[in-house]
Amino acid sequence: MPHRIAIYDMDKTITRDPTWTRFLRFAVARSGRWRTVMWPAAGLATLAYGARLIDRAGLKQATQRWMLGRSLATAQAEALAEGFADQLLARGVLDGARRRIAEDRGAGYRLVMATASYAFYVGAIAKRLGFDDVIATGSERGPDDAILPRIAGENCYGPAKLRMIEAWLTAQGIARDDAHIRFYSDHVSDAPALEWADEPFAVNAHGPLRTLATQRGWPILDWR
Repeated sequence: MPHRIAIYDMDKTITRDPTWTRFLRFAVARSGRWRTVMWPAAGLATLAYGARLIDRAGLKQATQRWMLGRSLATAQAEALAEGFADQLLARGVLDGARRRIAEDRGAGYRLVMATASYAFYVGAIAKRLGFDDVIATGSERGPDDAILPRIAGENCYGPAKLRMIEAWLTAQGIARDDAHIRFYSDHVSDAPALEWADEPFAVNAHGPLRTLATQRGWPILDWR
């Protein structure tokens, strides 16, 4: 019998809103209100991204550096992640996503979250939602294991997300031909993974993904 795997994007697929800026706001409120003065710098980084002067990875690294500092102690990061997950689960997760996750679990699917968000805070969210595994953007670590504002490896976005999913399958000892895979996403950047999946689902799809899904005949779901 093939491995049954259901892979979910997170931001705006499972959650109502993107989580990175929301996490930064939570972290600043909990651990360093004085860093609110850094929001204009983070805003400049966002403008630089909009002007294509930096890429998504650069934007994430810059905003982490300005809002969380040069390093984030592991214990502090874990406490922030747990608190943020509690807040998000209380009012930031879509009911339709909860239902589908429960249905896939009940049908015997292994639940995997694959997201461009940082692993250091995603894990707590995935655990509360009952996911078995997480594939997410990693962070470089300092000598004291503190989290640095530098991405380790690839930003788990676009074609890189599919590469990281394939690497995860290999690490799990699962051959692609021995797996039946569902993939859920809201954004056209996940087209490589959607094309690769046995069952692709366009969820809460923005315009470009809705167009692509219509052309490909993929199911379009709305969990909002």
